[in-house]
Amino acid sequence: MAEILLKRIYEPYDQMDGCRILVDRLWPRGFSKEDAKLALWAKELAPSHELRKWFGHKIELYEEFRNKYLEELKTDPIKSQSFEKIYQIALSKKITLLYAAKDPLHNNACILKEELLKKAAAYPNEF
Repeated sequence: MAEILLKRIYEPYDQMDGCRILVDRLWPRGFSKEDAKLALWAKELAPSHELRKWFGHKIELYEEFRNKYLEELKTDPIKSQSFEKIYQIALSKKITLLYAAKDPLHNNACILKEELLKKAAAYPNEF
């Protein structure tokens, strides 16, 4: 598997980012699509509207948010398909998962990175 980076979308673009993938459902405020330099906007991979609102980026709810989001990834066929698409990209090239949240440790991009790496470890012969 190639390298997987996490980056807040408001941080400057860098050519070393590789394939830039926004994993938020909502477009980040005050940021143009041109400046984003995205390869893909995987909004269907983001947590459901209800889950996102419930979490509200409250750190004390993060573990429960993580569990509920993982459940969505496993049970929602659209999310599963989008996850697989990103996994296939990550097998061959460096990706940067972009997010808008202010907290770099408690957001859905962190969970996605964990899951991508976990899948790669479970299937080491895929790359």
